[in-house]
Amino acid sequence: MFEMFGNPSLVTRIAVGKAVGLVFGLIGFIFVPFFLPEAGWLIRWGILLWYTTMGAIIGVFGVFTWHPVLQLPMPWWLCAPFVGAWMNFVLTFFGFDMMKEMVVAMFGAEGLLASPFWFTAEGAVIGFVIGYFATRFGGEGKETVEH
Repeated sequence: MFEMFGNPSLVTRIAVGKAVGLVFGLIGFIFVPFFLPEAGWLIRWGILLWYTTMGAIIGVFGVFTWHPVLQLPMPWWLCAPFVGAWMNFVLTFFGFDMMKEMVVAMFGAEGLLASPFWFTAEGAVIGFVIGYFATRFGGEGKETVEH
């Protein structure tokens, strides 16, 4: 599968993960003022850097295909969404008030989408996309470290 892209490589995984994360971060950087006009530059830059960092972390996690404690397989399509969801959960946990304002501005104060913890699901979807491209172009497993 990787012959057209070269050997599996951890550096390639991280670079692709960061690039895809940067794309999502730029989307957030550009569109946050439309949803939350009072959002400052720190929030916008934070979103940009957050998703770039998420891409790098998902790229690194692609080395692990077996859970060392639970002794269960960890394919990219399970690990990458989990890491993305976890990182966005932590972001929502610490930035709850700002995230709540953003969700209320987008969807209103009442209803199913009124919880800012929907950003956790968004992180899982973005993590899946990042994981797909990182695995597609950078490989998966311990062979990424060996080359």
